[in-house]
Amino acid sequence: MNIIQEFDTITAIATPIGTGGVGVIRISGDKSFEIIDKIYSKHNLEAGKISHGWIIDNNKKIDEVIILPFKNPNSYTGEDVIEIHCHGGINVVRNILDIILKNGARMAERGEFTKRAFLNKKLDLSQAEAVADIIHAKTKDFAKHSAKNLSGVLGAKIKEIRDDIFNVLSKIIAGIDFPEDVAEPEYEYIIEEFEKSISKIDNILAGANSSNIMRQGIKIAIVGKPNVGKSSLFNTLLNVERAIVTDIAGTTRDVLTETLDWDVAITLIDTAGIRDGEEVGKVEEIGIEFSKQSADEADLVLFLYDASRGMNEDDKVILELIKDKNHIIIANKADLAEKREIDTFYLSTVTKEGLDELKTKIKQTAYNFSLEDTEFVTNNRQQDCLTKCRESLLQALNAAKINELQDLISIDLKSALLYLDEITGEVITDDILNNIFDHFCIGK
Repeated sequence: MNIIQEFDTITAIATPIGTGGVGVIRISGDKSFEIIDKIYSKHNLEAGKISHGWIIDNNKKIDEVIILPFKNPNSYTGEDVIEIHCHGGINVVRNILDIILKNGARMAERGEFTKRAFLNKKLDLSQAEAVADIIHAKTKDFAKHSAKNLSGVLGAKIKEIRDDIFNVLSKIIAGIDFPEDVAEPEYEYIIEEFEKSISKIDNILAGANSSNIMRQGIKIAIVGKPNVGKSSLFNTLLNVERAIVTDIAGTTRDVLTETLDWDVAITLIDTAGIRDGEEVGKVEEIGIEFSKQSADEADLVLFLYDASRGMNEDDKVILELIKDKNHIIIANKADLAEKREIDTFYLSTVTKEGLDELKTKIKQTAYNFSLEDTEFVTNNRQQDCLTKCRESLLQALNAAKINELQDLISIDLKSALLYLDEITGEVITDDILNNIFDHFCIGK
């Protein structure tokens, strides 16, 4: 692994910037204890023992703090680490950070603390990526699944598959290098082992779609003519008055988005009413184009029409635009409808008639899988590595079925192992590593 490890001392604020009860500044590196000794009212800190005192600068008390000292390798990064817990005001936290920088530390880069934890073998790469997933999780469920990866569940499964492949490869190599002492493994045994490994990979990849939806969420666009109740439904689903609602056509001229946590993250999109005519101004026209684009990019479209007036030709034009999309047709303003059509979903954002049924229908339509059945959460990089590993194993399996030379089979097995090692970080390039940790926040 051609990665230059810099052992200088880094620091960063580890909590969100803003007014709060507590702010945390983290220091990691060989000079951590030296720096805190210069700026703290107490000296000779004992690792693992909490200390209470004051941050000092030029003999002036800056803030009353709690210090958590950690000696390598018993820390998050595997280095000497000092955590300063101070009051959470913006200026207080930044003042202490400036004092630390002035006394020998440098500002940490994005994800550098976790990167050092990986380089110091405190975490494998799948666990490091789980840290980012937990931080950026949009739902409670995804946070729980990511925590499983942080505990090493995915890494352990990858190691199990790797060990299975390596054992077969070892027997093949032994048979090739020492033919007089070791017999080549039977093809029947090789085939059976390859099929087992492929099955284990398939089990992980089975949750790929669920993983992606949990991570990215789904987009739901509400579309229809002006004044059919799109913004009212938007507000009702959010349970907050987010969008302006009037009886004036064209009130919504821009796309509004909000996120809901319904087991997966849902990005709810309120769009401008789609219509043609001379009364449409330039600004509204732009909003209408955004509406069409939102409908095109959405995973699910809620198409609304006015139940009190029935569906007319203008409604049918819009319905034609989304006919190939996953959509739900909703007759809104059901409380004003004089008659009702059979097999039509009726809703009233005023009386809340049909609201619970709509929520259920949205969930059933939007995600036809069970999140609880997702044993492993993976990201696109991990899925790509697993897919390539599977392809190499499949080539080896097909070769074994026709009794190909085992020396040639071993080439595909070595490729399969390299792809698995990329997942855990045993084999990784600088570019891939930097790309992963560039998505972290500073301070983690």
